Amino acid sequence: MARNLVRPFFSVPPAQYSQQYFANLTQSFSVYMEQQGNPGEDRATNLTITSLQEDDFGLETGALFQSNGFVKITLSNSPNLRGSAGTGKVGQVTVAVT
Repeated sequence: MARNLVRPFFSVPPAQYSQQYFANLTQSFSVYMEQQGNPGEDRATNLTITSLQEDDFGLETGALFQSNGFVKITLSNSPNLRGSAGTGKVGQVTVAVT
């Protein structure tokens, strides 16, 4: 899955310090860092994902996890609980045997 990126140009440095060379070098690194920060698009014919966790606990929005054999996407407004259990108590009951 190759990204279609334009590679920044890093020229051979001059023997003496050049303000223009340093400005161009800084610009090239700026372009490089911007490209690395942008995930871009991916397309795949075959994909194997191993060791997906079974809930979305601790995952960022958009991350993948599996639940009951299905691959799911973490959404900020739709949690997938790691587990759920509950107990409750209302009033008191007395049982008398006669």
